[in-house]
Amino acid sequence: MENVIKVGMADLKACHHPAVLTTLGLGSCVGIALYDIKTNIIGLAHAMLPDSTQAKNRTNVAKFVDTSIDSLIYEMVRLGSNKQRIVAKLAGGAQMFTFSQSSDSMRIGYRNVVAAKDNLYKLGIPIISEDTGGNYGRTIQLDSSNGILLIKTIGYGVKEI
Repeated sequence: MENVIKVGMADLKACHHPAVLTTLGLGSCVGIALYDIKTNIIGLAHAMLPDSTQAKNRTNVAKFVDTSIDSLIYEMVRLGSNKQRIVAKLAGGAQMFTFSQSSDSMRIGYRNVVAAKDNLYKLGIPIISEDTGGNYGRTIQLDSSNGILLIKTIGYGVKEI
């Protein structure tokens, strides 16, 4: 039986193989799934907001895209991963509500995805696949045996990336 570990909202976890990391209810939040292709060490963050520098309270590093990626990589390296072997997959970043104004500040999902891509690019971590945007929620599972990210939705089916 595989070890299924839940990652909550504004949370992150990293672990050794064999394990499955899962998070529920990704709406505008972004799921950042990292996988070391040699050691099968995995990491998953459920980040709510794009940028910690815009917040007064930054105590929860997992809440923000920028700090959650740094923390997740740190945890994976601590477990024996090599940053040069880590690849990323992204899910979530939906626009769950319609607003009368199309202000960028209200497009949290889009901003979360852009922040994740920018931060991963700066760290030299390739994004090998993504399932982002839209207007629906996702539940995801990252499998340490193969790095597959299983994405479950209501009304849009199930897929693997």
